[in-house]
Amino acid sequence: MDESLTATIREAMPLAHHLRVVGVEAGPGAVVLRGDWATEHCTAGGVLHGGYLMALADMTAAMLAYLNVPEGATTTTIEAKTNFLAAVRSGTVTARAELVHKGRRTIVVEVDVTDDDGRRVSRTLQTQAVIEP
Repeated sequence: MDESLTATIREAMPLAHHLRVVGVEAGPGAVVLRGDWATEHCTAGGVLHGGYLMALADMTAAMLAYLNVPEGATTTTIEAKTNFLAAVRSGTVTARAELVHKGRRTIVVEVDVTDDDGRRVSRTLQTQAVIEP
């Protein structure tokens, strides 16, 4: 865990604090965030809620997009599609975002979320709008 990155993420996105998301690494080529299974993040049967996985993917994609916009610009999610591939019933999930497209007006990011065994549990393709000042 990168404590400075975690603080930055939680300040920029207060939901990250409530979901106990931590930063692992961040740069213009990739961002990695992590979250832990917890009963309060689950749906029926003790399965980590898809909304948790989507929120983690969204935060990871947003951070990567932000690191790739011109100085003074920001981003906002305008589209996201997630495929859920496996259930998570314990442990940690890790989201890794990588750029698919970096344009003047949009940035497209792909996020894979994996479990402790490295098994992909979801894949999100997200488009972020670039908002210039």
